[in-house]
Amino acid sequence: MRADRLVSLVLLLRQRGRLTADTLARELEVSTRTVLRDIEALSAAGVPVYAERGRHGGFVLSPGFRTELTGLNHDEALALLAAGSGRGEQVFGLGSALASAMRKVVDALPEGHRATASDAAQRILVEPETDLLSRRPVTEEVAGAVMVEVRRAVLAGHKLRIHYAATGQAPRWRTVDPIGLVTVRDRGYLLARRSGADRTYRLSRVLAAEELPEAAERPNRVDLDRIWRERSARFLSDGDHIAVLLRVNPARREELLDTVLAVRAEEPDADGRLRLEVTFQDSRHAEWALWQLGTDAEALSPQALRTSLHDRATALAARYGDSR
Repeated sequence: MRADRLVSLVLLLRQRGRLTADTLARELEVSTRTVLRDIEALSAAGVPVYAERGRHGGFVLSPGFRTELTGLNHDEALALLAAGSGRGEQVFGLGSALASAMRKVVDALPEGHRATASDAAQRILVEPETDLLSRRPVTEEVAGAVMVEVRRAVLAGHKLRIHYAATGQAPRWRTVDPIGLVTVRDRGYLLARRSGADRTYRLSRVLAAEELPEAAERPNRVDLDRIWRERSARFLSDGDHIAVLLRVNPARREELLDTVLAVRAEEPDADGRLRLEVTFQDSRHAEWALWQLGTDAEALSPQALRTSLHDRATALAARYGDSR
């Protein structure tokens, strides 16, 4: 997409002034030689970009040169800048496109609003890398080449061939009809249909992908939010999932929620604790998660879970009881 790169180069020079070829190459994720060729192309097209020699030299635009990018008001630009302040590189491999879009957003503002919007965006942080307990999110890696093929197939409406590693199975190739992409807490999913049946694939488990020329069998319009809710409900009702009623110290609530599949109900208890009904993957998962919380959490049901936690605590007490 050379045209997009040329626009981004001009916007970088407009917003930041004099920049060296090496700096432009890093920003645009290309080689220095490519930057020099782009500079020549811009000059040939009449864009007033020229080189300043010397120790502090670089490329600059003639004063007053402006690209015509309009249509955003202050609050619209601020909303986009704030959204772009998060870890946008995780959004389906669109990190470079996001950076380019943010430059265009800033340039689209009237001269008097540009500085105030940029300053306001610096005061809004979306999804930092750690929370207040210094816990880093679990980000699943997806190969760039895989993400490009998947994204193209989804947007073009073509069939997609994926080499997928399902849990507990050897990787194998499957041909699917892609419906859409969903990201939840830094985990990406491909919603698709295969042989007429609904399928949900975790993108981090796609080892290779190939967009096919055949049209996908899917509706022309789609409500991804509704489809995701329906599939989430089916997922929670399948398999060995276990519903647990428990009480937890409010200070440990977020730690608990990091381990559950879903929260079905929540209300304050009489003693200041929280009473929640949650779903775990299975009974072993529930026992492990509640054990991590110690006395800050109490399982109220099912009785089998209370019994297993009691037996575990009794065995631990017996192990250390004779140490004095």
